[in-house]
Amino acid sequence: MRIALTFALAAGFLLTNPIFASTVSPTAPAHPRRAHFRRTATSGCGIVAGHASHTLLANPASVPCHSSAVPAPSIPAPSIPARAVLVRRPAAAVVATQPATIHATIKPLARVHFVPPLRGSLESLVRQNQRDEAEGLGRIEDDAQLEQLESSREIVPLPASSSLRVNPGLPANRRYCRPWTAHFLSDLARSHYARFHRAFQVNSAVRTVAFQRALLEVNGNAAPADGDIASPHLTGAAIDIGKKGMSFSELSWMRAWLLPLQAAGKIDVEEEFYQSCFHITVYSGYAPLAPARPAQPRIIARRRHTTTTLLAAGVH
Repeated sequence: MRIALTFALAAGFLLTNPIFASTVSPTAPAHPRRAHFRRTATSGCGIVAGHASHTLLANPASVPCHSSAVPAPSIPAPSIPARAVLVRRPAAAVVATQPATIHATIKPLARVHFVPPLRGSLESLVRQNQRDEAEGLGRIEDDAQLEQLESSREIVPLPASSSLRVNPGLPANRRYCRPWTAHFLSDLARSHYARFHRAFQVNSAVRTVAFQRALLEVNGNAAPADGDIASPHLTGAAIDIGKKGMSFSELSWMRAWLLPLQAAGKIDVEEEFYQSCFHITVYSGYAPLAPARPAQPRIIARRRHTTTTLLAAGVH
């Protein structure tokens, strides 16, 4: 009975005391951590401070209490381990862009630039006749004179090969040209085949005056057989290269290959569209004939040679 009376007096003291009236709840939990949370959450100052596992918003000791003159007891802030701190980064810092690095492993393909057509003119035709006359090239009158020039090697056969075709309809006695013209055709055919792996075709070469007059009767676009604008084919220095079947790239390449030679005065080019061909007159300055050298005595070595060394020495 004495113990019960003592407990009642202690409870009454706690309820009537102004200090504990606002901080102690009659139904406070027995667990110390929950009691701590309930005390701070229901304090008159409106301060919310949780357990160490929650985020600490404010320290009760640093905020004055306006509902009571007695300051609230100081609660030390628990130490939070560094690994438990959550740092929020701005979205811009998380998603960061870096300059792209491009590794080019394929080289750009070589392009053939467009070259305008090499159109002929009346002045060009006059110039071709003047230069042929200055070089001493007369016009071939008939087949008899043509055979005579063939025998004297003043005109040579067209250099037909796997890289240069000759029009099958061209008569055998007109598949000839001047030696420097043949040299020009060999150079052009070799370069063209190395680039495109196909041959081009020569449609026309040497002509006679008699043939040109007959041609004028069926082809009104043919050049005259006489006068200052006569056809350069009559001297054997001109040839026609067909454009039929050539791609756009081939046409541009041909023009680019011929243009520097025309600028250097070694050839004259007239690109024809009615006949679809490159009419080219080649001058003797393109490949001047080398002077003949005296024959050197052949020295035969006594040691044994391989096939490679024999070919290199020119011994067949």
